[in-house]
Amino acid sequence: MDAMDFFQLSAGKWRSQRATHHLPFKRSETGESDIQVETLDANHPEIIELCQYHQIDPSLSVGGSRVQWLGTMAWDRENDENHQGKTIFAIVPDGDNPRSGKLLRERGYAEIMPVVGLFHMDDEDGLVLTTEYETMSSIERFWFASPNMRLRTSTVKRFGGFSTASFCTETRIETSNPEQITEKQGSDVLEKRKFYSVLGW
Repeated sequence: MDAMDFFQLSAGKWRSQRATHHLPFKRSETGESDIQVETLDANHPEIIELCQYHQIDPSLSVGGSRVQWLGTMAWDRENDENHQGKTIFAIVPDGDNPRSGKLLRERGYAEIMPVVGLFHMDDEDGLVLTTEYETMSSIERFWFASPNMRLRTSTVKRFGGFSTASFCTETRIETSNPEQITEKQGSDVLEKRKFYSVLGW
């Protein structure tokens, strides 16, 4: 399995249950989200545009995905915070190894900004993403427990020593005609959250 195979297997709609541990404060919170993943071919205009933005030859990309999410966390103020967004990413494998290379993001995981990270498939066909930012770094790992259950872990370390760790259990929602994620009824305030995964919030 290479990285593009992994992302193709991730296409569809998912329900995610998440636990986030704020290590410096010794506190945890839980949350859930709906995630929609759509596979994009290498010649898709958004993949080409993302490669050009990062000054990488679009012909080197093998494709990528568009991801949308809508979620909530336990610490949110009632009816005042929602976590909704979308992003595009592109896979640029190493020339001699399709199981490793660069991952181009329209927005990062630990910082909401375009960024280029590294990916590799480990010995158990888990996808590992490593991203360095100006003030922090993140490591994410995704793997399938079954075709319809995906697990992921993530850690964020700030250069000052502050760290956050998350664990997600994601279950595929079987639908014949998945719809795009829409804003929850009655919600009128959307607020960006710092941590967004490449395959979902």
